[in-house]
Amino acid sequence: MDKRVLLIEDEPNIIEAIRFILARDGWRVDTHADGTTAFDRVAETRPDIVILDVMLPGRSGFDILRDIRADAGLGALPVLMLTAKGQVKDRDLAERMGASRFMAKPFSNTEVLASVRELTGA
Repeated sequence: MDKRVLLIEDEPNIIEAIRFILARDGWRVDTHADGTTAFDRVAETRPDIVILDVMLPGRSGFDILRDIRADAGLGALPVLMLTAKGQVKDRDLAERMGASRFMAKPFSNTEVLASVRELTGA
């Protein structure tokens, strides 16, 4: 069975870097860049983990996280939040809303891979 990640991110360089890191480790990486339709994409793909950027076009990652946590079938899905803003208030909000982990950009390749493995038990 494939290990599947849904990466919801709109920065091409970040998408390319994360896709490379995870694909090399055997993960299938699906991507989505639009906050407006991101929750629908999560529901369609049913990934093992979501990597979710805070700042997206259309809707914020916090709004999408709220929808994921409110959904009976997706509520326990691991969500790794990414942000270019490493502000304490963003981290606190992510934790209160149920993010599994919060990571500020720039991040190390090792840190992303270790977090994904840990959050999924892979």
